[in-house]
Amino acid sequence: MRSKPGGKIDEAFDVQNEALSEALRLLSDQGVVNPVAALSLLPSSLPEAGAGERELLPRLATLVLGGAQRLDDPLSFAHMDPPTPWLTWAMTLWNARLNQNLLHPATAPAARIIEARTVAWLAPFFGMDGGHMVPGSTVANLTALWAARELRGIDEVVAADTAHVSVEKSARLLGLRFRPLPTDDQGRLLPETAVGLDRACLVLVAGSTSTGVIDPLHLAGSAAWTHVDAAWAGPLRLSDKYAGRLDGIEHADSVAVSAHKWLFQPKESALVFFRNTATAHAALSFGGAYLAAPNIGLLGSHGATAVPLFALLWAWGRDGLASRLDHCIATSEKFAAFVAADERLELLAQPETGVVVWRPCGEPIQDFYVALPAGLSSRTTVAGSEWLRCVAANPTVDVDSVIDAILNAFRLA
Repeated sequence: MRSKPGGKIDEAFDVQNEALSEALRLLSDQGVVNPVAALSLLPSSLPEAGAGERELLPRLATLVLGGAQRLDDPLSFAHMDPPTPWLTWAMTLWNARLNQNLLHPATAPAARIIEARTVAWLAPFFGMDGGHMVPGSTVANLTALWAARELRGIDEVVAADTAHVSVEKSARLLGLRFRPLPTDDQGRLLPETAVGLDRACLVLVAGSTSTGVIDPLHLAGSAAWTHVDAAWAGPLRLSDKYAGRLDGIEHADSVAVSAHKWLFQPKESALVFFRNTATAHAALSFGGAYLAAPNIGLLGSHGATAVPLFALLWAWGRDGLASRLDHCIATSEKFAAFVAADERLELLAQPETGVVVWRPCGEPIQDFYVALPAGLSSRTTVAGSEWLRCVAANPTVDVDSVIDAILNAFRLA
């Protein structure tokens, strides 16, 4: 144990290797428990006396680990939330240990360089020259629209009526009109309706939330500012096989990508890229007497969220990431083929970015959904009709087991 003049250091702030090893053991050994049972462990009010760090670990494991949905489960196929590789756990632990603040160069000298390098690695795949990290694509979209207002004087935001809620939310926060455009039966923006864009920011979606479709990216550059919300499908630009599905994105003025989706990062991790970063960042920068460097963007204090992403990209390389993305796409196509071949099931359309939208024919969706294992599917509405949705965010999903579970659901529904 380290010591300090006049006495011992507070052990709560020291490196406790034995306790950390116990936390890792519990990480591996804790099984899933009923959420109601897990929540029953919560004190009803703030305890007067603490339970103690070591003593509390097993109870916390039951609550935090046991009460969570396992995104790496072989049947986890429902959401755009992936499991995270172990390397990101280690980096996140290191980040928590250091608690660096990238607002101040003196408190995070290496972490600031790591974020800049990470952004520099990724931006060229989208035709952008830089950007910065944000907690999620909601903040990325808001930041991009903010830049569009400051630099191009836009007075409205135009997007598909299926665009993520953050787009309209951002427009309202920025005092801009929001104009939704009609879409086809899969939720894809109809290009002929994208008119009158001289003072507008056109937001194109690359991988819609409900169906995973990509808006017509050839429209990029047709408005005063074009922003592409590529929160979901953006990482496909790193795949030789599927990058072409996002052709046209390079003509945008800004791009948002959620790293905590198909870049397999812990939440909250995303990026906003700009075609002309120097100009965009200058418009979004603020100074202060306590700042040694300009504060860029919406956030003040900002943690070292680039560290896990930087580590994973360096460890896997582009090929390693692309191979996992390609596998996810193949998984979705295999599942879609099963749905299309079974006369008891209906497929909305062939998946474009790993999102499979389907439903049972003639069966109440609620009953069928309840008969499926938790985490296998989610529910969504497309053109006013209810569907089930499976998302290939989990590289470890077992499609054969998913298919078996669906066949079993027919017997239970």
